[in-house]
Amino acid sequence: MTLTAPAPAPRSTAGRTELPPRPAPNPHTIVVWVIMLGLLAGGIWSMIDLGVTPEKVFGQFANAGDFLSRTLPLDFPEFGELMSMTVETLAIVLLATAFSVFVSLPVAVLAAANTTTGPFARFSSRVIIMFCRAVPDIVFAVILFRLFGLGALVGILAMGLSSIGMVGKLYADAIEEIDKGPSEAIQAAGGGRWQWILSTVIPQIMPQIIATGLHRFDINLRASVILGYVGVGGIGYYLAGALNTMQWQRGMALALVVLVLCIVVELIAGVIRMAIMGRGKGGFIGLLNSISDGWVTRPVGTHSPQRLGSGRVRVSPPWDGARIARTLSIGTLLVLIALAVLVTDLTQANFGRAVENFFPTMGQFFPPSGGGNYWDFFWPSVVETVQMGLAATLLGVVLAIPVGSLAARNVAPSAGVATGFRVFIVVVRGIPELILAIILLVIVGFGPVPGVLALGFGAIGLLSKLVADSIEETDVRVQDAVRAGGANRAQVYFAATLRQTAPAMIAHVMYQLDVNIRASTLLGIVGAGGVGYWLLQAHRLQQFDVLALLIINILVVVLIVEGLALYMRKVIR
Repeated sequence: MTLTAPAPAPRSTAGRTELPPRPAPNPHTIVVWVIMLGLLAGGIWSMIDLGVTPEKVFGQFANAGDFLSRTLPLDFPEFGELMSMTVETLAIVLLATAFSVFVSLPVAVLAAANTTTGPFARFSSRVIIMFCRAVPDIVFAVILFRLFGLGALVGILAMGLSSIGMVGKLYADAIEEIDKGPSEAIQAAGGGRWQWILSTVIPQIMPQIIATGLHRFDINLRASVILGYVGVGGIGYYLAGALNTMQWQRGMALALVVLVLCIVVELIAGVIRMAIMGRGKGGFIGLLNSISDGWVTRPVGTHSPQRLGSGRVRVSPPWDGARIARTLSIGTLLVLIALAVLVTDLTQANFGRAVENFFPTMGQFFPPSGGGNYWDFFWPSVVETVQMGLAATLLGVVLAIPVGSLAARNVAPSAGVATGFRVFIVVVRGIPELILAIILLVIVGFGPVPGVLALGFGAIGLLSKLVADSIEETDVRVQDAVRAGGANRAQVYFAATLRQTAPAMIAHVMYQLDVNIRASTLLGIVGAGGVGYWLLQAHRLQQFDVLALLIINILVVVLIVEGLALYMRKVIR
C-alpha cells in the first residue's frame, strides 16, 4: 500500500496567507491550445486570402433574385419517373450502407485491442480504416468505373468502401469500451473465440451498430448526389445532367426532392435512435422500443434460464413479443436489401471483367506523375483545398456555437426556442453542400468563395447538433452552484456550461475540419475551388498518373489532420 503525503497547509507570513503553488500546466495541454490557436490563425488567413469578405459575399446577392426567377416555376418530372429515380437512389444508398456495416464489423473486431488476433492484424485493420477514411468516395468511383464500367454497382462499392473508414473506426472504438466481464466468463467456460465475440461483444455494441448505420445512410444519401456527376444513377445523375445543361427549373425541382428525402431520413433516423436509447414509451417510439428491448439494451445471455420440465432447461431467449419484433425487423431489412438488389440489377454485374482488368487498371496509376505541372497547377489547388476546409470550419464554429447553445434544452430560454432551433438544424443538415454550392456559384461566381460558404453552412447543421448534445450532457449541478452564487444567465453559460464542453468542442472542431477538407475536394467538381476540379479533369482525360498523384496529396493532408485529431483527443480525455 502506497501512502501519499498530504498537501501542505497554507502558511501565514506577516499577516498574509500563502496558498500552495499552482500545479504546473500539462505540456501536452499547452500543445493542444497551440494547435487550436494555429488553426484559428489559419482559418482567418484562409478567409482573407480566398477573399471571403462581406463585400464579396453580400455584394453579389443582387443576383439572387435573377437566379430565383430562372428557377420558377419548378419543373418536376412525371410522378412515375420521379418515383423510379427515388427508388433507385434509396436502393443504391441502402446497399452501400449495408455493405459498409457488413465489412466494417470484422475489420473493427480485428482493429480493437481487446478482440484482435495480434499486432499485425490490428495494424493492418487500422490502415484499412484510415485509408478508406482518407480517400473520397468519388475517387473510388473513378477507379471502379475502369473496372466495372457503368452501373449502380460502382456507386454502391464507392460509397461502401468510403463508409468503412468512419463505420469501422466507430465500431472499433465501441468494442474497446465494452464490459469485458461477459467475454471472460464465456472464455473461462471453454467458449471459442467467435463464440464469445458473437455472444457478448456484438450484442453489447448493437446500439452503436444501428445508430452508426443510420447516420451513415444519411451521409451516403447526400454523397449519391455528388456521385451523379461521374455517372452513378439515381436522382444525382439526373440532377447533374439538368444543372450541367442549365435547366434550372428541373435542376432545382430535383434538388428540392433531395432536400425532402434528406429531411425525412434524418427524422426517421432520429426517431429510431430515440427508441434505441429508450426515450419515450408511447406511439411509434414505443413500438420501436419493443423491437430494441432485450436486444440493444439486454445483451444475449442475460436472460434467466427457463425450466421446461423433465429436467430440461432452456438457455436460449424465449419467443416473447420483443424477440418476435426483432425477428420481423431483421426479416424486413433482408427483404428490403433483396429488393434493392433487384432494383439496381446487380445480378448483371460483370465481376469477371473486374477481376481481369484489375491489375492492368492499377498499373495505369503508377508511377504517379504531375506531368510537369505539379507546382504550377496541382500544388496551389491542394493548398486551396486546405484553405477552404479551414475557412469553412471557422465560419461554421462561429455560427454553430450560438445556434447549438440555443438548441440545448438546459441553455435555451424556453422549450419552444430549443425546439425551433432543433428544427432549424434538421433543415440545414438536410441540404447537400453540393446543391448549395451550385446555387452560390450562380449567384456569387466561380471560385472558392461559394465552396467555403456552402461548407460553412453545412457545418452549422452538424456542429450545432454536436454542440447542443454536448451542452445537454453537462453536469447541471455545476451550473446550479454558480447560479446559487448570484451569477446571471450569461455568467453561468460562460463559467460553467461552456467550460465543461471545452474538451468535446475541440473534438467536434477537429472532426468538422476533417469533414470539410474531404468535402472541399469534391466541390471543385462543379467549379467551387480546390483540387476537385483537377480530379475530374484527370478522370475525363484518362490521366491516371496525375489522378494517383492527386489522391496521394489528399491522403497525406487527411492523415495529418487525423493524426492531430488523435493526439488531441488523447490529451483532452
